[in-house]
Amino acid sequence: MVSDRIFGAVVTLLALAYIASATQIQTSFLADPVGPRVFPYIVGGVAAICGIIVVLRPNEDPAWPVLRTMGALLVAVVVLVGYAYALKPLGFLLPTAITAAILSYQISPRPRAAALAGVGLSVGLFIIFKFALGLGLVALPAVLHG
Repeated sequence: MVSDRIFGAVVTLLALAYIASATQIQTSFLADPVGPRVFPYIVGGVAAICGIIVVLRPNEDPAWPVLRTMGALLVAVVVLVGYAYALKPLGFLLPTAITAAILSYQISPRPRAAALAGVGLSVGLFIIFKFALGLGLVALPAVLHG
């Protein structure tokens, strides 16, 4: 029970810090009526509510994951942080394909299927984000296309 309460308190504090950092988001005069801060406020608010619920109603006997699962979670976090840093210099397609393949391999350790999933997600998401949603994504590194 104590571990749940500590976790809930940490989640609540992180959510409040997230909301506080969202107040620093600059808005331009061309922003939509809702503004760019609303989504972070909603995410932070939901996370704070969840953290408070965990503090007030902890699990009687929490079952922590085994060490192997914790290692897999750590690998996923490292891969996603690396992905965030790789997007700008390497474009969207390559980092997304590698990240999706690694995460897919963690779910089902079949190399060929993981590679196909990575490439398929990368190309599919690029098409959706670039053409359907109109985001300004760069497909490949700048050195390849001048």
